Amino acid sequence: MREIDPVPRPDLPYPAAHWSEVYDGVSSWVDGAVLRAVLRRHFADLDPRRAEALAARSRETTTHFAWCLRDRPAEPFTFWLHEYKPRHEWRPGYADSVHNHRYHFCTVILRGGYRHERYATDLDRTTGLITGVRLTRRTECLAGDSGFLTAEDFHRIPRAEDGTMTFLVKSRPVRRWSLSWDPSTGIGHRHVPVESRLEELTRRL
Repeated sequence: MREIDPVPRPDLPYPAAHWSEVYDGVSSWVDGAVLRAVLRRHFADLDPRRAEALAARSRETTTHFAWCLRDRPAEPFTFWLHEYKPRHEWRPGYADSVHNHRYHFCTVILRGGYRHERYATDLDRTTGLITGVRLTRRTECLAGDSGFLTAEDFHRIPRAEDGTMTFLVKSRPVRRWSLSWDPSTGIGHRHVPVESRLEELTRRL
């Protein structure tokens, strides 16, 4: 395996081959309207300390706000709420690029909807970056729809209705980085999380 390749983590629970089982479990208990009510109550009941902690572990992307609802190191999953920005506030480079993730995840649309596209990709044998993509499926997803992707899947959300929110159950990372491909420029990128660069930073100082 070349050093530039992401490194699978077969020691973690629920590898890609079994992620559909996780989805079956999640989809059996996730009811969109009920879950929205539960989450609404959860946010309303947060005391200042817990609200500050939730905000600190959440983040903003170019297309949405990713609210981290629960992340306990001993647990194999994390739970998130994605709040999509109005379309006129999107900046290129995240959900609307062709990309994969460092983790597997299940998702359900709580409100709104989006266009979801899946892709096959061509990778450069030297750099490991995406050099070309082929659309394999396009779906218009609505509130109540759900699905799952593994870290090997490449997808894109080119547009979302204003007010769209999704609930996600994510695995722990199974790869060191993710890849993306910008449809407007045809350029591929590698995305390395800052926390994994600490050793590299120390060596470079």
